[in-house]
Amino acid sequence: MVRRMKLTGRTGIIAIGVLAVAVAGVSILGSRVFNPSRAPSSTRCSNDPTLALGCYEQRYRSIVARQGVVEAFAALKAGYGADPELQRLCHAITHAIGQAAVAKYGDVAEAFRHGDNACGSGYYHGVMQGFALARGSTQLLSDLDAVCAGVPGKERKSLDYFNCVHGLGHAIMAVRSDDLFDALHDCDGLTGAMERNACVNGVFMENLIVDGAHGGHYSKYLKPSEPLYPCTAVAEKYKSECFDMQTSYALGVVQGDFAKVFALCARVGPPFRANCYQSLGRDAATLSRDQVPTTVATCKLGRDHEQRSYCVLGAVLDFVYYYHSDVQAKALCAGVERDLQQGCRSAIAGLVGRF
Repeated sequence: MVRRMKLTGRTGIIAIGVLAVAVAGVSILGSRVFNPSRAPSSTRCSNDPTLALGCYEQRYRSIVARQGVVEAFAALKAGYGADPELQRLCHAITHAIGQAAVAKYGDVAEAFRHGDNACGSGYYHGVMQGFALARGSTQLLSDLDAVCAGVPGKERKSLDYFNCVHGLGHAIMAVRSDDLFDALHDCDGLTGAMERNACVNGVFMENLIVDGAHGGHYSKYLKPSEPLYPCTAVAEKYKSECFDMQTSYALGVVQGDFAKVFALCARVGPPFRANCYQSLGRDAATLSRDQVPTTVATCKLGRDHEQRSYCVLGAVLDFVYYYHSDVQAKALCAGVERDLQQGCRSAIAGLVGRF
């Protein structure tokens, strides 16, 4: 059976367990400033968390259907600065725009050509989810390599191509009725290590998202008594990608206490504890609303150089990925301890090169 997806996106992942795990999480992203292309023309949707996402999804799907993807993003960016609820739900809304786009264009590669990286590249994840829902499990899983074959940048492993194969992990979870181990096995069918890893990363991310979308305690692959499960149970080849995600859930379990999750990660054997610390860095950036001083202060909660350095690495990659720019990330690197700055700057260069 293919489930009907309720999206929560980047905000929702971090918010799991922190404040009741409402759909799309709580208001923790804060304001990201876009350059408005025109004055906002739409009234705001309700700030009731049970109603807001559906309202925005309907609004932007309609714009895509009637006008196009460019117009939908123009409207989103125009209203963004003055609408806290839109800011909170931005990643999830861009998922909906992506779903509407693949319905409009009928093809993943064509939908990607109309894409926009606003709000953490959620558009591309939505394209893949919409594609999966339209095709169903049998057709989707029959030739996974073909799904992203036409996406520009495949040869150089571009960010767009990564977003496609990562989004494929989300999509497989949908058609597998959220069975994590089945979905991981499906990702093994992709050709190429990068493709398999990105797909697996999407599977683990979707496991967190779908749990939050159902109010928590939905996924049988998450255990409050074992905050790092399923990473502790999956095969060795999946552990790196799992620990790259799992601290978002662990933080919810311990009510946002970063020091406690640093300690949990410290019990993970090498090399995977580095992934765990890096995952905490991403969470630090998100929960700080990508503000440099707060992110730096959170990473300083790490008790040794290893913890702090990988935390900074995760944070700076999140800055680059979310903003699709190196400007804010360079400011973060300038604010960390001197012995961490070179590694921080090198990480920026590596990711920006994939744009």
